[in-house]
Amino acid sequence: MKIRFIDEDGRAIDTDAAAGERLLDVGQRIGMPLEGTCEGQMACATCHVIIDAADFDRLPPASEEEEDMLDLAPGATRTSRLSCQIVLDDAMDGLTARIART
Repeated sequence: MKIRFIDEDGRAIDTDAAAGERLLDVGQRIGMPLEGTCEGQMACATCHVIIDAADFDRLPPASEEEEDMLDLAPGATRTSRLSCQIVLDDAMDGLTARIART
């Protein structure tokens, strides 16, 4: 599947991803500034991304724990998610994620 990241400068970077990969891992593989400091334990928001509004409803809902972490994320929006919590599936082909400005 194809995933598009929009970096902090507004540049679009398209990449391939496989079902079952975490969005965090895909972004890190292509050099996106997604730290993932807590390694997916939802103890930080260093992997915060903003999902394109057209794609947001294709994702499973965020857990209450994820919502709590997003409340602390700088620049969080209605379509913000933690990329460590998004496990890609075939229905997410073409997903666009913007790197959140910190």
